[in-house]
Amino acid sequence: MSHIFVTGGAGFIGTNFVFDWLKDEHANGIVNVDKLTYAGNLMNLASLEGNPRHQFCEADICDRNAMEQLFATFSPRAVVHFAAESHVDRSIHGPGAFIETNVRGTFALLEAARSYWSELKGEARERFRFLHVSTDEVYGSLEPCDAAFSEVTPYAPNSPYSASKAASDHLVRAYHHTYGLPVLTTNCSNNYGPYQFPEKLIPLIIANALAGKALPVYGDGQNVRDWLYVTDHCSAVRAVLARGVPGETYNVGGWNEKTNLEVVHAVCDLLDELRPDPAGPHRRLISFVTDRPGHDRRYAIDARKIQRELGWTPEQTFESGLRRTVSWYLANEKWLESVTSGEYRSWVLKHYAA
Repeated sequence: MSHIFVTGGAGFIGTNFVFDWLKDEHANGIVNVDKLTYAGNLMNLASLEGNPRHQFCEADICDRNAMEQLFATFSPRAVVHFAAESHVDRSIHGPGAFIETNVRGTFALLEAARSYWSELKGEARERFRFLHVSTDEVYGSLEPCDAAFSEVTPYAPNSPYSASKAASDHLVRAYHHTYGLPVLTTNCSNNYGPYQFPEKLIPLIIANALAGKALPVYGDGQNVRDWLYVTDHCSAVRAVLARGVPGETYNVGGWNEKTNLEVVHAVCDLLDELRPDPAGPHRRLISFVTDRPGHDRRYAIDARKIQRELGWTPEQTFESGLRRTVSWYLANEKWLESVTSGEYRSWVLKHYAA
């Protein structure tokens, strides 16, 4: 049992987790399982080519036979399940893919893991873990004065995306209570950082600003999210995998509630400092667009349980993490250009046509 499985390891958070994990030369090797959809990018992992501790396998988590074969081949000690369709706007246009990957895919992976785990003996059986990475969106929307989401907040998903993640969370919980599968679940707030596909807010604003395009902000821009730098999320996942109690859920947040407009302003101001535009301040490009259907007003994470029980706290402030993020995109414009072509451009034109 010398490997861990990481699903979705060529995507945004998965890529960062793979790099973070492999920095520890004493950690297990990784079997990186990714379907390579539009958001999965092998270019992210180019520096790992030839690394004997990183094995990439192009496979679909919905294919139970393929998953069972990977378990039989690599005998992992743990599964870290990032793979998911994750963009709310895409789920509104085409919810089917979200049900397929997030619900059916998680089910197939759980079945393969259960079959594998049931045959383990002794210490190998005791050590095995299935860590499911989820989102704060399953809890629904908060009013301005409401308490932040805790691990006992009732689920109230409002989008096809969050509903599909809620379904996957419930499946994971059921496999622990019904079969005893040693599962762990994390529900995380909005991530940002390197390698994020530019349909999400921060990289979208960076990409458009660099191209001199409009910076679209939904509605009045006052929707609130809690923001967490991606490597802090990675360290939280590692803490939960190492010390979490099977069957438990841990909320992961950055204690950084910001309105969308505040975030856009902060990105613009950093770009004004790091890459000034001769045409004027980047804020001039902000354009308010029709709000998305059913747009949740506020998310906030109460992350005291993971701090109290596992000793985890985020290292980055929003300001330090955002500076790192903008600097990375400015230093990696070829990567940005490579992922903002073809299908991505067609989708943006369709989505923001109004």
